Amino acid sequence: MRIAVAGATGNIGARTASFLERAGHEVIPISRSLGVDLITGQGLDAALKGVDAVVDAISSPPVSPDETRAYFGTTTRNLLAAEERAGVRHHVLLSIVGIHRITGGTAHYSGKREQERLIEEGRVPWTIVPATQFHDFGALAASWTERDGVATIAPLLVQPIAPDDIARVLAEVATGEPQGRHVDVAGPEPQDLVDMARRTNDVLGRKVKLVPTWSGPLDESMAGNVLLPGENARIAPTTFDQWLAAGAR
Repeated sequence: MRIAVAGATGNIGARTASFLERAGHEVIPISRSLGVDLITGQGLDAALKGVDAVVDAISSPPVSPDETRAYFGTTTRNLLAAEERAGVRHHVLLSIVGIHRITGGTAHYSGKREQERLIEEGRVPWTIVPATQFHDFGALAASWTERDGVATIAPLLVQPIAPDDIARVLAEVATGEPQGRHVDVAGPEPQDLVDMARRTNDVLGRKVKLVPTWSGPLDESMAGNVLLPGENARIAPTTFDQWLAAGAR
């Protein structure tokens, strides 16, 4: 198959593209750095010529909720319109478990909800794959607030997934038929976000004092089981301990 990957130079997009290529598929990378701009639409029609499926694994720059919604809205509209013109038969979106159980959360969550709305209302057959946070999310969340070796971080309960595991799922889904909303995809074990950040920083040799609090970008609307996978979830194999033992990569 000929499969385009939007966000092909990013963490999950690059891994997804690699798994698809290993399976013998032709991958068309979509990235601004490669001359295809989802904001302006430049290069999209040429990139999607003859493409069977598109995997959308883009992320947004760290901006406000309104700016993030606008970013994801513009890129998704441009991508779907180009897919329709090209006759693409399957749009696959990487999304986030639990974002519909809250109205708040981070700016990124707000943008992902807008993406889902546009895809569900669009005319390109689709699959939305909701995934839990990645194994590196603890250290990432702490980095948002770190100042002079001290970081605040919410004591969230999450069930993180290895980046390679979710990339494999996206590659598999892209080669199949559109499913609508895919079951939640998660790692095998619940984890405390503060402990995840501490242990990841230890492996990476970073000394950061962590201060648990709900006053940061991750608020109490995300507490409890909100971000955990629902019933009949697809459980990926790689544990957080295994990911740490491999160097937190």
